[in-house]
Amino acid sequence: MATADFSLIIPEIFVLTMACLVLVIDAFLKDEQRNTSYLLSQLTLIGAAIITWNNHTGSAAIGFSGTFVIDTMADVMKFSVYLVTAAIFVYSRQYLKERSLFKGEFYVLGLFAVLGMMVLISAHSMLTVYLGLELMSLSLYAMVAFNRDSALSSEAAMKYFILGGFASGVLLYGMSIIYGVTGSLDLTNIAEYLSAQKSFSAPLLLGMVFIVVALAFKLGAVPFHMWVPDIYHGAPSAVTAFIGTSAKLAAFGFVMRLLIDGMGAMQSAWQDILIILSVLSLAIGNIVAIAQTNIKRMLAYSTISHVGFILLGFIAVNPEGYSAAMFYTITYAITAAAAFGIVILLSREGFEADNIDDFKGLNARHPWYAFMMLLVMFSMAGVPPTVGFYAKLLVLEAIIDQQLIWLAIAAVLFSVIGAFYYLRIIKVMYFDEAEDENAITVSGGMHVVLSSNALLALILGIFPGSLIALCLTAIG
Repeated sequence: MATADFSLIIPEIFVLTMACLVLVIDAFLKDEQRNTSYLLSQLTLIGAAIITWNNHTGSAAIGFSGTFVIDTMADVMKFSVYLVTAAIFVYSRQYLKERSLFKGEFYVLGLFAVLGMMVLISAHSMLTVYLGLELMSLSLYAMVAFNRDSALSSEAAMKYFILGGFASGVLLYGMSIIYGVTGSLDLTNIAEYLSAQKSFSAPLLLGMVFIVVALAFKLGAVPFHMWVPDIYHGAPSAVTAFIGTSAKLAAFGFVMRLLIDGMGAMQSAWQDILIILSVLSLAIGNIVAIAQTNIKRMLAYSTISHVGFILLGFIAVNPEGYSAAMFYTITYAITAAAAFGIVILLSREGFEADNIDDFKGLNARHPWYAFMMLLVMFSMAGVPPTVGFYAKLLVLEAIIDQQLIWLAIAAVLFSVIGAFYYLRIIKVMYFDEAEDENAITVSGGMHVVLSSNALLALILGIFPGSLIALCLTAIG
């Protein structure tokens, strides 16, 4: 290892150092001083963003014997993780305080999960991919079980741990097969080996299938989606928000590094599998979401349907498709953060606003937050001029250019079906009588961040050009 290699991982070193610092300092804090851990965590994310910006050169740099890469895609995705995680930390503070869960462990685990995401996004070796994935996953398992007094959270954490362990084993087995055939864990070497093959042997295809199955599980694609609604429902809302947003950004990097950078030459083999996963996710996600009465479970099935759209971008197997998937992932994470933020906002001590009926009459109770939720639901449904419309449009254009017309038609049809359950939320907020007369209390900081978050879904929809160009540059 050269000394210059360490300059590539300064953001990761900083986040690791600060996570350990928060852990140590929190051990000496009294309950009324927990804001210190929160502030240090937010400073960590700000500091990591500044360091990442200063390290950005616009060109790719590979270090640590080919195991770690810094490029524009990695920097953009890391910035997205910092931004969304910072917003989730803001939303979660009052929620955790009201439930006596405002402890440093939440932020320590969150920072270690962010560190795992950063490593995963910059992985250039199957070994680094696995290390980043496990660091992120183990932190998320603990966060789901964070409310130890809740049987529902404990059950969700156990399911997540067991199924996540199974998926990790499948991934590791697939990687071992690929390593056995190619003789390398380096993604560039694997890509060169695969490009030189005129046909792919049975072991290569078997290894690829195992890896795609693991990717599908981590994304929550059908038929490997069984964990998503249970974990979204069982975890504390603050944790659900984190899993449903920042983790999805890392999952995009996971797919890009393994499938595109490493196994892009096998696109003819994995493209058909992704088509099946995408169609099933769009169908099951949108149809089953209609039957949900719990908004967290509804958002879980909504996530599954959005994963179907993200996979469409990879199915296009060209830079335009990949950049469209990247744009979709970033904008979805931003929009979903606002949706979970409003769910957290309406919750109070001893009460979880996780049923759709809890949104009844929100316009009468607080018109501004009803309007924010309307923007979020319109964006998720793909209604112009919100950013969700342009995200879907970019993906559809990418697959139409590849003459996959039938797939685009299927995606549009399932999106129309999916619009029903988003519009149901709007109907409940604006046309039903309020069942909860309690006043909505919110701190000034959360009000500003939540409002900015929701309005961003509209602003990016009106002016999407800069982010689209950035995604094209990052992929190009």
